Amino acid sequence: MNGGHTFPTPAPDFSDPLGLIEACHGRMREHCALLERAVAHVREQGLDDEARQALRKVHRYFGTAAPLHHLDEEQDLFPRLVRTSLRLAETIHRLRQDHERIDRAWQELAPRLQRPPADEAAVAELQTLAAAFCDLYRRHLEVEEEDFLSLARHLLSSAELQRIGRAMEERRRPGST
Repeated sequence: MNGGHTFPTPAPDFSDPLGLIEACHGRMREHCALLERAVAHVREQGLDDEARQALRKVHRYFGTAAPLHHLDEEQDLFPRLVRTSLRLAETIHRLRQDHERIDRAWQELAPRLQRPPADEAAVAELQTLAAAFCDLYRRHLEVEEEDFLSLARHLLSSAELQRIGRAMEERRRPGST
């Protein structure tokens, strides 16, 4: 191989539902970073086309992909794992509470991304809401990755993972949700 480059790792698909969930976590972090950069851009340089496009992209992502991700966890992962240990049941309870808090924060933030503010006070409010939303998400993802997904990998059978993957795929078919 030339220059020490390796072949890129293929992205996970529905045959690896936990890998797919982790990959989604990466995209969530990327979109939080984009949101924060876009809001800072609006604050420093005003609401231009570049900022509008970034805010639309964030709105589209968190308005569609993130709710599906939460359903994957709530409907497919959590029910299969909640009875396996008291520690895991407590973690799942916390993750469900996080989903509710994230959803409430999104309900406040989403309309402001659809109609981005132009005046200074509204931009400051957007920045506060965006920071709170991203902070909630990052802390949630950290708990999922450290306290949940690693255990799920050990506790779920191949057959359960296949069922989860099929359910996730079905959820994303047009007209399924």
